[in-house]
Amino acid sequence: MIMENVKKFLEENEARTLSKYATLSVNSKGREHEISPSDLRTEFQRDRDKILHCKSFRRLKHKTQVFLAPEGDHYRTRLTHTLEVAQIGRTIARALRLNEDLVEAIALGHDLGHTPFGHAGERKLNDLVSGGFIHSKQSQRVVELLEKNGKGLNLTFEVRDGIGNHRYNDTPSTLEGEIVKYADRFAYINHDIEDARRGGVITDADLPKACVEVLGNSKSKRINNLIADMVENSWDKPYIKQSANFDDATATLHEFMFERVYLNAQAKSQEAKAVKMIELIFEYYLKNLNKLPDFYKTLLDSYPADRVVCDYIASFSDRYCVRVFGELFVPDEWKIL
Repeated sequence: MIMENVKKFLEENEARTLSKYATLSVNSKGREHEISPSDLRTEFQRDRDKILHCKSFRRLKHKTQVFLAPEGDHYRTRLTHTLEVAQIGRTIARALRLNEDLVEAIALGHDLGHTPFGHAGERKLNDLVSGGFIHSKQSQRVVELLEKNGKGLNLTFEVRDGIGNHRYNDTPSTLEGEIVKYADRFAYINHDIEDARRGGVITDADLPKACVEVLGNSKSKRINNLIADMVENSWDKPYIKQSANFDDATATLHEFMFERVYLNAQAKSQEAKAVKMIELIFEYYLKNLNKLPDFYKTLLDSYPADRVVCDYIASFSDRYCVRVFGELFVPDEWKIL
């Protein structure tokens, strides 16, 4: 009897405590396929748990964030980036009285479709597959189709929409999706600065002084100030936004990171090898579709071959990509049996 009341209590608590601009779980547009109700969780909480327990989420721990195969345990991976986005997003959502569970679900799923070797892998697949490749749309494809051998995760519309529209220039349909869009930007700019400093690519003195004056002189101060500015400018409003000076400072810092880190020859010294591996693996499977795993073969009846090969390669972790390349193109040692 108690369990039957838990979900109802949670939904009533949302209606009672959240902003009038929040997305209430009881008002979700629903799932593509109906499922039996949960007595203990709201629909957005269920989506969060579905994502957390899926295979694509676990693979993020071995996918590059910025630095390929760094020496050291403290560089970010795609998984730790995802967790930082979720933390920043939840802090903003809670302060603005928006739906924290929806933000967390979107944040945990936003990079499920990311390629091996970070944005270098994304750019290469974008060049190789007809129709192009965008990791946000691939993340949506993962949760709608590719997970669970073609069944997908059957998430609510709001979570799927937020995942597929989390890039900075996208327009998600909920304010919670907008929060994740900004939280992603706040997270990667600031933790990439920290990793670039650790790798000797930049120093604190290299950061644009005007940005430091506005945003702060350390990662924790910058993130705290970015969150505070966003809460100040979005409080009880039907939109999510930064103040003009914080928006400008964030954009300038983003441009600095592209010039000094993301396109830095030293930081990207191994990328040419990585993208060549992806290119050769892509060409191999496109010519040898019968060598694809059984699940991906089933997709060939519904999707173009190059898109299916792209689906398979995008699922790779960095080290699995290296392993596949070795199996396909590096000869084994000859042994007498």
